[in-house]
Amino acid sequence: MPTAAVQSASLARRGFLATPLARIGLIIPSSNRLTEPQLRHFAPPELGIHVTRLQMTGQWNRPLSALGDDIKRAAGALADAKVDIVVFHCTGHAMEEGPDGDARTRALIESATGIKALSTASAIQEALAALKLKRLILLTPYDQETNDHEIDYLRQIGLSVVHDVALALPGSDDYLAQPPERWVELAVEHAREEVDGYFLSCTNTTQIEAIEPIERRLGKPVINSNQAVLWACTQRLRPKLGNASLGAGLGRLVNGS
Repeated sequence: MPTAAVQSASLARRGFLATPLARIGLIIPSSNRLTEPQLRHFAPPELGIHVTRLQMTGQWNRPLSALGDDIKRAAGALADAKVDIVVFHCTGHAMEEGPDGDARTRALIESATGIKALSTASAIQEALAALKLKRLILLTPYDQETNDHEIDYLRQIGLSVVHDVALALPGSDDYLAQPPERWVELAVEHAREEVDGYFLSCTNTTQIEAIEPIERRLGKPVINSNQAVLWACTQRLRPKLGNASLGAGLGRLVNGS
C-alpha cells in the first residue's frame, strides 16, 4: 500500500493539493454532473472545491422559497469542511425570485454559517458588470418560463435581454447531450449586432467550452454560470490564492482581452 506521503505527492502531480490555500463550497442540484469536473478542471490547484447536493430540480423541483431549511443544512455541512465561501449554485433557482429573493438566500447562508455567501446570480451580476455588458443575448437549455424569470431578474438589475433562446430540454441527460458546438451554433444563429455580449445560462451544460469559440466568431464577450462563479470566487480569495491562475479557455472575463 502506498504511504500517505506518496499518495499526496501523486495527487499534487495531478493538480490537487492536500492543503489548498483556500476552499469554496457549492450547493448544487442533485442532478448536476458537470459543475464539479468543470470547476476542478479550470480552478488552480491551490483552490479546494467541495460540493453538497440538494434535490431541487427535475422530479424534485421546488421553488426557492421552499428550500430554506435544506439550504441551511447544506451550508452547515460545507461549513464543517472549513470553506471560505459558500455558493448557492443553481442559476434558475437563484434568479427565480428576483434580486431580493437571491439576497435572502445569501443572507440565510451567512446567518447559518458565519461564512460569506455567493450565488450563481450574484456572480453573474458581478461578471456582467466587470465587462460592462448591458444588452444581452440569453441562451439556455430551460423552458421559456425559466428564461422569463432570468430576463426579469436581469431587468431588475438594469440589464436588458434583446433576444433569448430556450431549448426546453426535458431533463439533465438532454442538457449533457448538447456538445459545445451546439452552443456555438446557437450563438452564431441568433447573433445581434446591437448587443454587448452573450449570457449562456446553466451550471449543468457544456457551455463553458463554447465561451472562447463564440468570442472568436462574434467578437463579443461571453458569460456562463460556472465560469462566472469560479471567477467571482477567485476574485474574493485573491489574498489567499496570491498569483494562482485559472485555466485557459475562460474568455475575456478572465483574460481581459
